[in-house]
Amino acid sequence: MTLAPRVVLVHRRTEYQELVAHHGTPGQAAYFLNSRGRSVEEIERRHLRQVEALARAAGAVPLDWRRTRVERADLPRFLFEPEDVVVVVGQDGLVANVAKYLDGQPVVGLDTDPGRNPGVLVRHRADDLPRLLPAAVGRGSERRVEERTMVEAVTDDTQRLLALNEVYVGQPGHQTARYRLTVEERTPYASDDGEPQASSGVLIGTGTGGTGWCRSVWQDRGAPLALPAPAAPSLAWFVREAWPSPATGTTRVHGLLDGAQRLVLTVESDRLVAFGDGVESDALDLVRGQTVRVGVAATRLRLLG
Repeated sequence: MTLAPRVVLVHRRTEYQELVAHHGTPGQAAYFLNSRGRSVEEIERRHLRQVEALARAAGAVPLDWRRTRVERADLPRFLFEPEDVVVVVGQDGLVANVAKYLDGQPVVGLDTDPGRNPGVLVRHRADDLPRLLPAAVGRGSERRVEERTMVEAVTDDTQRLLALNEVYVGQPGHQTARYRLTVEERTPYASDDGEPQASSGVLIGTGTGGTGWCRSVWQDRGAPLALPAPAAPSLAWFVREAWPSPATGTTRVHGLLDGAQRLVLTVESDRLVAFGDGVESDALDLVRGQTVRVGVAATRLRLLG
């Protein structure tokens, strides 16, 4: 017997909920903000908009389908099923948070605060779901699926990290990281000896990440290369603040990787980390002598347009 599709509603705690959790009561949260010249009303309005969007999204799920909810903090412990349709209710960044836990499930992004969010990945409203959900499982008359490139980091002891925007490799405190940087062909492995570097870390980003952290570095550097499109099977990489010395070089500070290439970093510090999409709490630990390879992931985000 074939199971009915399951809709997974992904959300995060609102700023209002976090304030109340921290201060104990709504009144204490309001007092805290008022005493600092801020008002709780707008924060509460944004909270109510998200609550309403979640309720409307749940109400749009067909009665014969399954449904569940998961908060962002619980994503590492949540088991997605192959037949799931993932509905992200919130901000663009929440789509990136969930993407690394998926393996081909279609994603619908619902913007709960139009005009405040860029809306790059959360493009829809809850009213669109009755049309989008059937299309997500191939039952609608139209199914526009955009496949976005993701980036992966794999260590020499088989630790693996996926990200939608970018992977950062460097010191946990963004201080000086020492490593050897090499560009390597995937098959067969072929590269030169690389360049020893000291920097504040390396960013390797997708076309989606080209609207965020990578774009900031790219702009500061005078746009030295064309950033890839979100669906292009390529990545842009940037070394942050490379430091020249008798033992370290600065000749390789940015570049592009196609699907057959990997950026290889061999650790020459006591400890470095690799984390994706700004989530430092979910990082790979790297010790001296260890190698991490970063490149285009086989997994792609399937976003409904």
